[in-house]
Amino acid sequence: MTLPLLAPIRRFAARPGLAKSLLATGCVAGSLAAPAPAAAQGPDPGCYPTAGGALEICRGGEAEGVLYVPRPCESAANVQILRPAEGGDRLQAIYQAETPQRTRRGETCAPRRAESPLDGGAVRSGSMPEQLATTLPPTEARLWELARVAERQGRRSRSRRRTREPEAPEAVQEGIAARHPMVVAGRDWSGDVYSYVFLLTTVPTPSGNRHALMQARTADFERFDVRSADADGALWVPFAPEGGGRHRSRRTRNPAPSPVLDETGAAIVGNCAGAGFDRNDLVGSISVVDQVYHYFYTDVLPADCDKPAAERRLGLYLRTGRDPAADRPWSSARLVAEPLPGEALVRVAKAKGMDRWVVAYSCNRPSNTMDGPVADLCVQYTPDLALGSIAGLKWYADPMAIMRSPHYLGLRSGGDGTGRFSRAQHFWMTDRYGNLATPTNYPGKAGFLTWLDRRAPGTGGQPTSSVFGRPIYWGTWSVRPVEAR
Repeated sequence: MTLPLLAPIRRFAARPGLAKSLLATGCVAGSLAAPAPAAAQGPDPGCYPTAGGALEICRGGEAEGVLYVPRPCESAANVQILRPAEGGDRLQAIYQAETPQRTRRGETCAPRRAESPLDGGAVRSGSMPEQLATTLPPTEARLWELARVAERQGRRSRSRRRTREPEAPEAVQEGIAARHPMVVAGRDWSGDVYSYVFLLTTVPTPSGNRHALMQARTADFERFDVRSADADGALWVPFAPEGGGRHRSRRTRNPAPSPVLDETGAAIVGNCAGAGFDRNDLVGSISVVDQVYHYFYTDVLPADCDKPAAERRLGLYLRTGRDPAADRPWSSARLVAEPLPGEALVRVAKAKGMDRWVVAYSCNRPSNTMDGPVADLCVQYTPDLALGSIAGLKWYADPMAIMRSPHYLGLRSGGDGTGRFSRAQHFWMTDRYGNLATPTNYPGKAGFLTWLDRRAPGTGGQPTSSVFGRPIYWGTWSVRPVEAR
């Protein structure tokens, strides 16, 4: 299944509803962005300090724009832009999308909703020249239905052990199950030619559905192998979707994926069972520093597993490893920071050109509108690469549950025209090691973010789904030493 060419920004002028919304909310493409704010003497009220006071980030004047507006039957989230080779002139976009549907030629793109928490979604990828980094390239679905395969596999194994079936998941109204692909290069310094995709599926357990970490690899971002296992240990099986492609056999089946194991041999699954789609257990990012892989992610604090979902708090965890292709690639989990709000989504990576961690996380601005807090994205730098520096960050103002923070970027793009925004499922551009990078046409920027806006109207106006048909936006930020003011 191949998507048509995705529209560049200039096509949106022919869509009055969307164009009106973008103008109303101040969305501008990079070529129309205002220049960076001039240096000022003394503290700038439009800036905030970070990295222990050594750096500052200034709001406003940053380039922003529309990356992609899906059709009503399509979705996109968690868009990671990747530079797969040093000195290369092409980028890869890889993201979570809708599960492919079998359609007949000439069928329209009917509005769509996902209704099952076991809906696997799909990983899509596509390549583009670097100068087009602000427009999503044509992509194809590469991996999907792994959650369903894992479900069948789990039921068969439980049947053999004569254990009971898991409890039925709670009914949910809308969304797509977590897939959250995270891409990082293998040990290319030792001759590994693969890039590795760590992704999440929803698997049933006796206490309910949990997120589990799965893994795939690719040498070209077109053909993928899925990590599976047999009696002799881990093995890689080419992904061949049922009924997919003219040359597929009807007997072809998806490989049965195996959860990724940690150093103790335990499968990496979420701490708590849950239901629904907007869950951030095991969601995060992978960054390679000094040939060590750092998998930062959030998960529900074990002490909160018995609490209602709305009252659960998260912790920021870290697992490390030295070889993503190993049978047990990750260490045991280490708690880095706690507590965080249950709705927080956190990405961590090494900063561009600096020995510091950068943390981007969901937050609200300190001010309110008539409808309540204004959603934004927050960015902070640490003084160094020590893990204690991440733990020492002040993430939110009190009370934490409202998720207000003074470290917001002041994003302008998207929204419904009334001042209401959604900044969901954000990711960013990285080099092949998962560390921050920016397109060559924005060399002076410190980072390049992408996010889903569920409030902004899509190509069909205001669809019934808050996922399908909703736009993906991009934005940049800049950072400077305080003494440079």
